[in-house]
Amino acid sequence: MIYILFALVLIGGLLLIYMYKQAHLNIVRKHEFSFSHLKLNKPIRLFFISDIHRRTIHPSIIDEVIGQVDVVIIGGDLLEKGVPLKRVHNNLEKLRRLGPIYFVWGNNDKEVLQVPIMSLFRKNGVQVLKNTSATIFHDNKGFSLIGVDDMNTGLVDLETALSGVNESSFKILVSHDPRVLSLIEPQHKISLVLSGHTHGGQIRIFGFGPYEMGKTHISKEVIQIVSNGYGTTALPLRLQAKPEAHHIIIESY
Repeated sequence: MIYILFALVLIGGLLLIYMYKQAHLNIVRKHEFSFSHLKLNKPIRLFFISDIHRRTIHPSIIDEVIGQVDVVIIGGDLLEKGVPLKRVHNNLEKLRRLGPIYFVWGNNDKEVLQVPIMSLFRKNGVQVLKNTSATIFHDNKGFSLIGVDDMNTGLVDLETALSGVNESSFKILVSHDPRVLSLIEPQHKISLVLSGHTHGGQIRIFGFGPYEMGKTHISKEVIQIVSNGYGTTALPLRLQAKPEAHHIIIESY
């Protein structure tokens, strides 16, 4: 019996070490999309990262894409309660090396007083999209980056976010929660949605987890990327749901 218990403890310990290492991987997934209604000579190059939580961004993911990014998008949960602001500032400084930063609120961001966060944003030139949009000029044209508040607040207002957006503009919607897809109507003419929040279930056993794996899918003729996220919540462990950031290339054809 003692040998069985020892074996179980050993297996459990090794599994925890494996899950900890999985949670601290540094993976950048590349996505390439082409749209017939987009007329560009140069592709739009985005770096999307969500759910950083307590992690420190590893320099390797910055080095992997530096010089290949036009815009950085943080899809919420930049931090959570208990994360030192200095760590957040350092993460923003790293991301700023890639390009201008745009941010939408996540549910865990709301756990922290917003005044010091907004001060960090000003220092690092971060633009917050909260039921608002930004026109980003690229290749002598503009595309629209639209951001909404976190779904859990009950304050998401997609119509307000879209107000003032040119109807013919190429539209990218950013929402921390992937359920925003249910609010999109054909007349909104949104082409791409970027979300996180689910962590891909974070810990999956035999392929099952509390949430779906991160994915890229098409619904309502809209492409949506749902990220597994970069960090973890509750426990710094992952199983069968590797952390990820995203390098997105958007072209015309």
